[in-house]
Amino acid sequence: MIRWIIIAVLAIGVTGTAFWGYQEHQEKNAVLIQAENTYQRSFHELSYHVDLLHDKIGSALAMNSGQSLSPQMVDIWRLTSEALSNVGQLPLGLLPFNKTEEFLSNIGDFTYKTAVRNLDDEPLSEEETNSFEELYQQSGDIKDELRQVQHVVLDNNLRWMDVQLALANGEEQVDNTIVDGFQTVEKTVEGYSESNVDSPIVGTSSQDHAYKGINGEKISEEQAREKGKEILDVKDAEKLHVTKSGDGADIPTYSISYKDNKKSAYMDLTEQGGHPITVLVKRQIKDKQISLNEGMEKAKEYLAKYQFKDMELFLSSQYDNIGVYSFLYNQDGVRVYSDALEIKVALDTGDILGLTARDYLMNHTEREIPEPTLSEEEAKEAVNQKVEIQESFLAVIDNDLGEEVLTYEFLGIMGNETYRIFINAMDGREEKVEKLDGAEANYAANS
Repeated sequence: MIRWIIIAVLAIGVTGTAFWGYQEHQEKNAVLIQAENTYQRSFHELSYHVDLLHDKIGSALAMNSGQSLSPQMVDIWRLTSEALSNVGQLPLGLLPFNKTEEFLSNIGDFTYKTAVRNLDDEPLSEEETNSFEELYQQSGDIKDELRQVQHVVLDNNLRWMDVQLALANGEEQVDNTIVDGFQTVEKTVEGYSESNVDSPIVGTSSQDHAYKGINGEKISEEQAREKGKEILDVKDAEKLHVTKSGDGADIPTYSISYKDNKKSAYMDLTEQGGHPITVLVKRQIKDKQISLNEGMEKAKEYLAKYQFKDMELFLSSQYDNIGVYSFLYNQDGVRVYSDALEIKVALDTGDILGLTARDYLMNHTEREIPEPTLSEEEAKEAVNQKVEIQESFLAVIDNDLGEEVLTYEFLGIMGNETYRIFINAMDGREEKVEKLDGAEANYAANS
C-alpha cells in the first residue's frame, strides 16, 4: 500500500514539474516572439527612414529658396532622429555600431542648426553645399547596404533573436548574415567619418565629449559581480549573469542581470571605475510605509554612497507607491542641467528601484562658468509681466544649438499653470519656456 502511495506522489510530482516546465516554455516563447517582432519592426523602419533620408537630402540640394530649404532641413533632422531611435531598439548593444549612430547624429546636428538660421540672409556656403553633396552620396551607400541586409533577411526568413543570443553568449565567431551585414555598414561609415573629420557639417563629436564624468581604475568581471550584488541587493553573487560589452562599444561596460521568484533586476556598470549607468529593479510594491520626503533622503544617501557629489533635488513625484526623484549637479550655486540623473525609490521599504545616470556620466565636468552680465532684476524684465515669479536660480542649460549657456531660471505662475523660464544671463535672450505638468516642482524640498 505504501509503495502505491509513493508511486502516486511521484507521478503527481512528475506531472506537476512537467506542467510547470510547459508553462515556463510557453512564457519564454511569448517573450521571444514579442522581442523578435520588435526587432523586425525596428530594422525595417530603419531601412525605410534611411531611404527617405537619402531622398530628402537629394531634394534639399535641388532647392534654391531658404523658405523651402528650412522646412526640408527640419524634415531631415526628424528622419535622423527616427533612424537613431530605430537603431536604439535593435539588439546591437554588444555589436559596435557607434560610427553609424555618430554619422546620423552629425547629419541631424547640421540640419537642425541650419534650419534655425535665416537661410535667405545666410544661405549655405559653397563648402557646406559640397559637404552636403558628399553626405548625399554616403547616405545612398548606407541605404544600399541596409537594403541588401533587408533582402537577405526576408529571403531567408532570418531571426533577430539569433543575433541577440549569439552576442549575449559571447560567441567569438558569429556566422550570422545580419551581423555580417551590419559590420559591413559600420565599416563603410567608418571610412566616411574619417573623410568628414574637417567637414563644417560635423558638429561636436559625440565621441569627443562622451562620458566625461567617468574616472577610476578598471574593474574586473569579479569586481563587477560583487558590485552588482551590492547595488541590486542580491545575497548570492554567483546567481548574477554578467556580460562584458564587445570591442568598439562607445564605452566598455558590464551588463548584470538577476531573476528569482520575487524580483528581476538589471544594471549597466562602467568598466572604468565601476560607475552604475542604469539600474532597473522590478518587484511587487507593497503598501506605502515612508513619505515622499523620506524617500528623497534615501535617494540622497544612495547618491553619496556611489560618489555622485553636489547633487540638488530638482523634481519629485509619486507613482504607485514609488518615489521618482530628478537631481541636477550644483557647481558653486549654479544648477547644471546637462549633469542630471533620476532615481526611483520604493516607498514601502525605501530601497532603490531605478537609476538613470547616463547624462550625468556623459557630461559631468568642472566648468568655467562666467559671471552673468545682467543682474537678476534686469533678466526679470525679459519675463512676461503676467507671470508671477516664485523662485529663481542661476542655471547652465543647452540652447537650441546644443551649446551650453548661462541663464537665469525663473519658476512662475500664470493663471493655473506653472512655468519654467530661462533667460540668457549674458544678453537677456529668452532661451526656453517650459510649462510644468505631470511632475511636482520642488518648492519645498528642504521643509
